[in-house]
Order: sequence, then structure tokens, then C-alpha cells
Amino acid sequence: QVQLVESGGGLVQAGGSLRLSCAASGRTFSRDAMGWFRQAPGKEREFVAAINWSYGSTFYADSVKGRFTTSRDPAKNTVYLHLNSLKPVDTAVYYCAARYSSGSVYPPPTESREYDYWGQGTPVTVSS
Repeated sequence: QVQLVESGGGLVQAGGSLRLSCAASGRTFSRDAMGWFRQAPGKEREFVAAINWSYGSTFYADSVKGRFTTSRDPAKNTVYLHLNSLKPVDTAVYYCAARYSSGSVYPPPTESREYDYWGQGTPVTVSS
């Protein structure tokens, strides 16, 4: 079984930064990618970023490109999302997710249904 635990969310002023962490437990074999999604109140969950677990290649939604960065630390079985130049529209609950597959694809999937395991989410609130 795979468990994902996010942390690092909080309240920040516009223009500020946060670092979210997602600690994974369980198998890494066949782990293709780790993704970040977010869901704002009253809106559907949307893709934010993803990183290929083996190679470290990254992919971002246009709305966060140049402001957010995802990285991973295989030794700690942890993935990070660095949020910079935050805007009020970034306010949401942020989720990490793990995708397992026998093959690797690039860019990684942006549809939530392509991911197999999910964390509980960590809230990010950006004040103006």
C-alpha cells in the first residue's frame, strides 16, 4: 500500500512563497510520476505540476509555469512543490498524487484519473 502525506500549507500574503512537501511510504517500483493538483472552493480539481520519478523531468500547468517548481528527493521518498510569487487565485487545497505504470510517459498525465494514490491535501490561502 502507498500512503502520501502532504505538509507545508498555510496562509501567506500575495507575492510570498511556500514549500509543500509530500512524503510517500510504500513501494517505489513502477512509480512513474508524482503529480500535484489543487482544488479551489467551488471549483474542480486541476493539474498543477508533475515530476517523473525516475528521471526528474517536470511538467507544469500554464497558470503556474515560471512561479512553481516541483522536485523530488528519492532518498527521502519525498516530492516538493515550491510556490513562489503567490497570487490570491492560487488559494486552494493542494494534493499530491502518485502514478504507477509499467511504462513512463512524457509529458506526465494531467488528468487526475491517471493517478493511483492521493494524499489528504494541504490548504494554501493567499491573501491580497
